[in-house]
Amino acid sequence: MRIAFVSFETVHHTDSETNQRLHTVLELLHEQGHEIHVFCARFWDGDHRTFEHEGITYHGLSGSLEARRSFLVRLPVAIAGTSPDVIHARATPPTQVLWARLAGTITRVPLVLEWYGDGGVSDGWWTRRAGKWADRIVVPSELVATWVRELGVGADAIDVCPNPIDVDLVQSVEPGEPVDVVYARRLDADANLESLFLALAEFRTRDWTATVIGDGPERGAYERLASDLRIEDRITFVGDCSLEERIAAYRGAHVFVQTAEHCVFPTEMLWALASGCVGVVEYHVESSAHELVEGWDRGFRTTSEEELGDAILEAGDLERRDYDERFAEYDESVVRDAYLTTYRTLQESSGLL
Repeated sequence: MRIAFVSFETVHHTDSETNQRLHTVLELLHEQGHEIHVFCARFWDGDHRTFEHEGITYHGLSGSLEARRSFLVRLPVAIAGTSPDVIHARATPPTQVLWARLAGTITRVPLVLEWYGDGGVSDGWWTRRAGKWADRIVVPSELVATWVRELGVGADAIDVCPNPIDVDLVQSVEPGEPVDVVYARRLDADANLESLFLALAEFRTRDWTATVIGDGPERGAYERLASDLRIEDRITFVGDCSLEERIAAYRGAHVFVQTAEHCVFPTEMLWALASGCVGVVEYHVESSAHELVEGWDRGFRTTSEEELGDAILEAGDLERRDYDERFAEYDESVVRDAYLTTYRTLQESSGLL
């Protein structure tokens, strides 16, 4: 299958969650032998319009991210020149969805819209129209699906497709040192690590250890908070780690705690749960993390620091594991097949198969 991805900005421009999500999807499809064309702003040196990188063809329709108009007006003809089987566009900027829709009309192929929702979903005219132009919208969680429905998009036009993990990789990494509680996230204003620390501080007389994975502008403030609460000797801040190092830490840990205030999909938590951790989530209205533990006997959803502490204690009574097959449904192969099913269903409904 030949797939045209439309993303004015890519992971090669900015390493954001949204860009990472789309890049993961196109890589998974490429690995299975599908032909991938990405239409974007140029990120490589030189004036050549196309650039081959790791088997994927990038089409630079503008010289930089400042030249958005030239990118948009060139998009329909450029896409048509590759004769795609399906067009897959990022929802932002929403103006590119209009031109991608025009390309779909010219080539008579369906348009799938990737709506990740990192940073929220704005309620503007262009954004609302973008939801109407797509034949199908893919989102990472029910949280984002709700945001998109609030723009007037019907529920039957939305597919929820999670961020994938590599289950084989999880099982291949040796478990790290045993630890009671692990937390992992960029340590910024949304991390809300103080909720976990305040809960843990109530258990000073108990024997426990915790690991904090990640770095960021608020790390110093959190280290000072741990000291103020007199629990700094129980907590290890390890900073940024490779994926394999994080998996090792999760496989050695007993409980993973998620307290972040904003999270469209808790990818790190998913890696941890697949690695055998019990999941404890502090509910926040702009976080989808609770979706992973609802209806699961090794998951806890809390709404206060008192409940958070009680859940951590209760979670500690459950057996330790270093792998949980329940999360095999989030494997890369399953997620890739979900996208291919969406593409083929749209092609069938359009009479293209």
